[in-house]
Amino acid sequence: MIIIENEFLKAAIDTKGAQLSSLINKETGVEHMWQAGEAWPWHSPNLFPVIGTLIDNQIIVDGKPYEITQRHGFARYSEFLLIESDSNHAKFSLPYSETTMAMYPYKFDLHIIYDLIDNSLRVTFKVLNRDDKTIYFSVGGHPAFNVPFHPGENYDDYYLEFETEEQLTEHLLSPEGVFSGETRPLKLDGKNLQLTHELFANDALVFKHMKSRQVTIKSHKHDESLTVQFPHFQYLGIWAKTNADFVCIEPWLGHADTAGQHVEFKNKEGVQKLVHGHVFDASYYISI
Repeated sequence: MIIIENEFLKAAIDTKGAQLSSLINKETGVEHMWQAGEAWPWHSPNLFPVIGTLIDNQIIVDGKPYEITQRHGFARYSEFLLIESDSNHAKFSLPYSETTMAMYPYKFDLHIIYDLIDNSLRVTFKVLNRDDKTIYFSVGGHPAFNVPFHPGENYDDYYLEFETEEQLTEHLLSPEGVFSGETRPLKLDGKNLQLTHELFANDALVFKHMKSRQVTIKSHKHDESLTVQFPHFQYLGIWAKTNADFVCIEPWLGHADTAGQHVEFKNKEGVQKLVHGHVFDASYYISI
């Protein structure tokens, strides 16, 4: 476990999946990351090279199917190399290998970088094209935050505040985890979405088109809050396991397949394109 800290925050990152496992507010002592409880065995998995569920657990590259059986891709199950660290910075790398090439036929190096900046943690995804051709991928975060913040509080003491008032449209998932093609409106109370355990009874809330680029977890009972800013990310998932005391705020570049649309991976909505010799990077921020 790699520890970084400053006067405001202390973070712990596991080399397996380069996963943020702990984020403690040093002023209050509050642990803000879900501690991989029985309801869900993760803290904050990193999603690459796909997001969500694939039709038949496959991507199609140049007409050939490749099997990626892990929902959200293989990065979260992979052992990363720690290539750089100091008191408030850590950089991890997952290079391509024979194992990854069998599932995903592109040569890449995925870097995940954590930087503490005052009361914020910046999480950066950097993808390097090591191939002699254009590569395609999706990438995103899946951080799970403890709700409530304190013992003795209730889940429905909390709500999510969007950056701006929104006319949100949910893109609905089938029982198999792919988009069904159906949508429905989700009404906010001004900029707010009340948290309830029933909110996620039908899986994640997924938004493809929204103006907000930050979402804040707030309480009706006190002024403590946690904000996720995602300036570089087009899609957002919000999810929790039913009756579990956490909420995931998930910035994505990419999303699940849509039923009946098993297309070439490079033609899939939301997939990122990186030409030979170039580098991609995108960051999101957790502020307390």
